[in-house]
Amino acid sequence: MAISNLQETLLMYTKQKSMINQKLSDVMFNIMAASRETAELQDKYNQKEQLYYYEYYDKEDLQDEYQELKEQLLKEHEFELANIESWESELELQKNNLETRLNTITQYESSWQKLLSSNIKNDFTYGGAQQG
Repeated sequence: MAISNLQETLLMYTKQKSMINQKLSDVMFNIMAASRETAELQDKYNQKEQLYYYEYYDKEDLQDEYQELKEQLLKEHEFELANIESWESELELQKNNLETRLNTITQYESSWQKLLSSNIKNDFTYGGAQQG
């Protein structure tokens, strides 16, 4: 195979790796955003729970209302957490797929680089033998 064709193939792999790395960066950024969103959600939940506690818990006539609000708050919190966890799971799957593709392309690229190196060496050796 001509050296120029091998170089073109290597450039194609480099371009594919670059595109995958960009997608992988985007996914990693979204994973970080999901973690931040989970932390913010937990903070809001804690603040509301504390607010309800101080407003309702110490008052005898509002105990039932307090329990209802607390249960509703917990259900909403668990629902929102489930949505974020679902998003995180999807992102993890995307990340794993991209990493697998990247590893495969890197292996192909390595094979083509060895072939290119071998062809260059052979061309140099044959060229040197013909001149001598």
